[in-house]
Amino acid sequence: MEGSTTETTTTTGLGTVAPPPPEFEKSTSMHVLLAIDDSDESFNALQWLLDKILKRPHAGEDDNRVVTIVHVVEPLPHYAFPGGYGTYPVVESMNKSQEQNAARILSKAYEICREKSVKAKTLILEGDPKDKICRAVEEMNIDLLVVGSRGLGQIKRLCFTGSKTFDLILFYLQQQEDEEMLVPDLVEGPQPLVEGPQPLVEGPQPMEVAPSDNAGAVENQASDEPQASRFTWTIENFSRMNTKKLYSEVFVVGGYKWRVLIFPKGNNVDFLSMYLDVADSANLPYGWNRYAQFSLAIVNHMNSKYTIKKDTQHQFNQRESDWGFTSFMPLNELYDPNKGYLVNDTCVVEADVAVRKVIDYWTYDSKKETGYVGLKNQGATCYMNSLLQTLYHIPYFRKAVYHMPTTENDNPTGSIPLALQSLFYKLQYNDTSVATKELTKSFGWDTYDSFMQHDVQELNRVLCEKLEDKMKGTVVEGTIQKLFEGHHMNYIECINVDFKSTRKESFYDLQLDVKGCKDVYASFDKYVEVERLEGDNKYHAEQHGLQDAKKGVLFIDFPPVLQLQLKRFEYDFMRDTMVKINDRYEFPLELDLDRDNGKYLSPDADRSVRNLYMLHSVLVHSGGVHGGHYYAYIRPTLSDQWYKFDDERVTKEDVKRALEEQYGGEEELPQTNPGYNNTPFKFTKYSNAYMLVYIRVSDKDKIICDVDEKDIAEHLRIRLKKEQEEKEDKRRYKAQAHLYTIIKVARDEDMKEQIGKDIYFDLVDHDKVRNFRIQKQIPFNLFKEDVAKELGIPVQFQRFWIWAKRQNHTYRPNRPLTPNEETQTVGQLREVSNKAHNAELKLFLEVEHGQDLHPVPPPEKNKDDILLFFKLYNPEKEELRYVGRLFVKSSGKPIEILTKLNEMAGFAPDEEIELFEEIKFEPTVMCERLDKRASFRFSQVFTKRPPTASDEKLRFPDVPSFLEYVKNRQIVHFRALERPKEDEFSLELAKNHTYDDVVEKVAQRLGLDDASKIRLTPHNCYSQQPKPNPIKYRSVDHLIDMLVHYNQISDILYYEVLDIPLPELQCLKTLKVAFHHATKDEAVILNIRLPKQSTVGDVLNDIKTKVELSHPSAELRLLEVFYHKIYKIFPINEKIENINDQYWTLRAEEQVQNFGEPFFLVIHDGETLADVKLRIQKKLQVPDEEFSKWKFAFLSLGRPEYLEDSDIVSSRFQRRDVYGAWEQYLGLEHSDTTPKRAYSASQNRHTFEKPVKIYN
Repeated sequence: MEGSTTETTTTTGLGTVAPPPPEFEKSTSMHVLLAIDDSDESFNALQWLLDKILKRPHAGEDDNRVVTIVHVVEPLPHYAFPGGYGTYPVVESMNKSQEQNAARILSKAYEICREKSVKAKTLILEGDPKDKICRAVEEMNIDLLVVGSRGLGQIKRLCFTGSKTFDLILFYLQQQEDEEMLVPDLVEGPQPLVEGPQPLVEGPQPMEVAPSDNAGAVENQASDEPQASRFTWTIENFSRMNTKKLYSEVFVVGGYKWRVLIFPKGNNVDFLSMYLDVADSANLPYGWNRYAQFSLAIVNHMNSKYTIKKDTQHQFNQRESDWGFTSFMPLNELYDPNKGYLVNDTCVVEADVAVRKVIDYWTYDSKKETGYVGLKNQGATCYMNSLLQTLYHIPYFRKAVYHMPTTENDNPTGSIPLALQSLFYKLQYNDTSVATKELTKSFGWDTYDSFMQHDVQELNRVLCEKLEDKMKGTVVEGTIQKLFEGHHMNYIECINVDFKSTRKESFYDLQLDVKGCKDVYASFDKYVEVERLEGDNKYHAEQHGLQDAKKGVLFIDFPPVLQLQLKRFEYDFMRDTMVKINDRYEFPLELDLDRDNGKYLSPDADRSVRNLYMLHSVLVHSGGVHGGHYYAYIRPTLSDQWYKFDDERVTKEDVKRALEEQYGGEEELPQTNPGYNNTPFKFTKYSNAYMLVYIRVSDKDKIICDVDEKDIAEHLRIRLKKEQEEKEDKRRYKAQAHLYTIIKVARDEDMKEQIGKDIYFDLVDHDKVRNFRIQKQIPFNLFKEDVAKELGIPVQFQRFWIWAKRQNHTYRPNRPLTPNEETQTVGQLREVSNKAHNAELKLFLEVEHGQDLHPVPPPEKNKDDILLFFKLYNPEKEELRYVGRLFVKSSGKPIEILTKLNEMAGFAPDEEIELFEEIKFEPTVMCERLDKRASFRFSQVFTKRPPTASDEKLRFPDVPSFLEYVKNRQIVHFRALERPKEDEFSLELAKNHTYDDVVEKVAQRLGLDDASKIRLTPHNCYSQQPKPNPIKYRSVDHLIDMLVHYNQISDILYYEVLDIPLPELQCLKTLKVAFHHATKDEAVILNIRLPKQSTVGDVLNDIKTKVELSHPSAELRLLEVFYHKIYKIFPINEKIENINDQYWTLRAEEQVQNFGEPFFLVIHDGETLADVKLRIQKKLQVPDEEFSKWKFAFLSLGRPEYLEDSDIVSSRFQRRDVYGAWEQYLGLEHSDTTPKRAYSASQNRHTFEKPVKIYN
């Protein structure tokens, strides 16, 4: 097993874990599904989940916390395995390396859970991650799905469409700075392994763990030229060694000291254990780390091809200073003298080590190091960042963007030109990385779009088309065409007659084949390759009939800026999926498209234009077909200096990193030390060029032009400089915060303003009162002078009180500051008054006014004086207001101040009033009537008009009933479920309203007589979408139960008006079924509603009454179809209650199936393919001419075996009844004539796919 020598059950290098969102409350009873990969962020998510969400129960409580940890493995494409692309082997399942790596990841997660005493189950799933997670969610009764794997970001689109009720956290969205997502798209670098007992993993248990295939990803955090070396260690008398472990001598690679560590008898296993160790780890400074790719080998003396070699990569640090293989090779093989590993009792160990230095991401200053700044990542926008950097560094394009007309009244979030101008300006003049949120908002994107990785090529086209449209009618009209537009000629020329057809077309970029091409020139050769139209494929020429012809493409002209899109992603028809082509593909620094006497040019091309290009930028994709990371290598001035733009970080790079290392294929590290085994140290590269930008040499000076402030509109400069100054002020404010104290001063005026409007309980909201930012060393007496200037209250008339939180959680001014305290500094006073040690000091400013309303000195306060505050409630108007404060003696009685209270309230002196004491308001309201003859001590008093005979007409005749109403009052915004973003109406309800109360109110508002036809659906506060499941009839007690989402209360509900009462509907099951007619092309979508106890047979009978059949006696069947494959035929007697139609398509069909869809066919024993073909042709009604071109193959696990007409078809198929996609098919290979849009990187095409769109 790969890992460290030590057993460790705690996580390492997790960094700062983000706080949980406020709506998630710790729970001791929760089933969580956690999707992880081998990145640090995944284990951050697990640690965060255990620390912040799953609370350890108290003694005596049941512990019902369960975490199911899932790792999804995508089978690697054919090119990653021995045999290479030439033999084109097809991989039908994950290989051993992937399986072992998955077990390693889950082992670590399992140990972390075990240490936290949380029940954990682990599961390896194989296939497309998003589809597999969806299915897992559907089959498990989970409460919460946590996505800790960036590759699963798109799961966010799926979680609201299922039939299960659960909540979702995308862990990456929790990490923010300045309201901008700063999360890298791909967490890069090798990950540590925690050894120890293996978790329960479904599938075969691995003996060892080979390295994960992320060598390409590691490149993103390593820099400088790799330094490599081979170390050979010869160990004599090997079998007679009694030591448990043995170190080699120290060797140096990359300036670092290394050594090999072996356990001759195994590290508690029956295998030789071998590791690479940092030799001087004990003496290195705190926080050290280094990264190495390495292989370890035991040489076979008899035959070098039997040498055992394993390779991996690791970032070594203080916690993990050694890394390698616990189960390197079985001891019985090593010590067998006939195997050749020990000859003359001598063992030879080889270590190939390649070292790259690692950049410290957190302290690195891109502007200082390179002169350029990066772009912040909003979650999954690296593809956009790499494109924007490329466009920005085409100065002619940047200048044109600056010259697009905008005004000072434009809003960047609503204007693409202004947002792009703003972004480019900040890239040019900022000192730190730039946010892209304004730009994406101007696109009309929401958080979903920002977290959905798209294809950079697709975005490039959409953005350029949008800018081209925005530039029309302006001084920069036509810029996009001038820069990027070229033209080619499609021609068909007859061979035997004089006829030629041509068509001129424009292009902004060229799609070049990678597969089967060694370099760009080979792709251009293929692009202009002549196709012969002959035989059955003759061309129909006007007036000449069918003719043999030549078909091809030639270029009329190339643009000044040539964008080449490399077709790294292709559809594999044999495997019915997208694959990434990682083959080696070279591209030159100088591209000569006039080569070979202009063989790419049409006869109409202007030969005076020299089509010699210089490479300007290389956009790189690192990862696989379902996700990955984009970054760009650019040389902004076309000098020899290249730069890597990787989201926020910009680094200097040499030409080798920008070119050769982005060719793809395999990387081979050089040999520097001869040894017994001279096999090169190789690893497959999954980072490779995806888009190339070339600039024509003759246009270089025009395109790489100077762009300075005079090109930027004055209003834009003013606006952006002001933004920059405000940002700098904010930064400076934060940096100096520790030197200041915020003093919040509440006054009578604040209470008059707030009580009865913003607040009803307590006295004041301190966040809405006047605050002062005062240096801590300033004496408080000087602060009083500032207050005098600001508020116009002389110092001698000011008396400040300290607020205190009482046992009932209410806040009151507790005592005045003493003269001695007022001589202290503001900082000292804050420390005395504030036990929480925050930066705030809350004070109440007491100011007394004379009869002329001018301030007067505050009255003397004795020890038995109490300051009381009074509110007046008016039951007729249902109003509460603040009326003032009084000093009373603690031994006094309320009856003594009734006259004064009437005066404060504006009543007659002898008006009868009632007094109430406000005691508490959380978790319930407590407000008690006061005995007017009782003591004042500790009382808080309310006043009101006395009860009258008309009380029964008042909704809230007294203070307690009014406060109870305020406490429970809830404004609810109702939205129609089919329009979930639009508020339809609002109702004032009470949180303690029953289910019947709520639906009755909604029915009244809608003018509906039968309230039972109202169905409500709760709101997900996190996603801002309706929850998947509606509220069942009378399944909740009160309105608050409908609104609560963990510990956050929503104010939104969604409603539907049903055609039948909800109690009746709940006894029915509704299924969405696609009906396929035997002879018609289009499917009919039906909504079938039947009692839950109905069977599939009942469904089919109901369908027969709603559709036109090909003939009255036609038989139907119900199928489950997903991703173009039939998963199940439903038995006629199966109950429909448990059938799910949320993720999978339910299809009802007659015996004949439409063209282009999978279908069933009965094959008889002994029937030949020729017989079967006749029946298939008849069923599908395919013409003879077309059908003669079809090929037939037996497919097992995706691998085709082509059949001859004489083959017995039935002998190929096994007879078995299984659930799951059929693993055996009769495949029909023919041309696909249905229109399709090309698939592109990082896009999994299924029901929930969304293309790139810019809406504004």
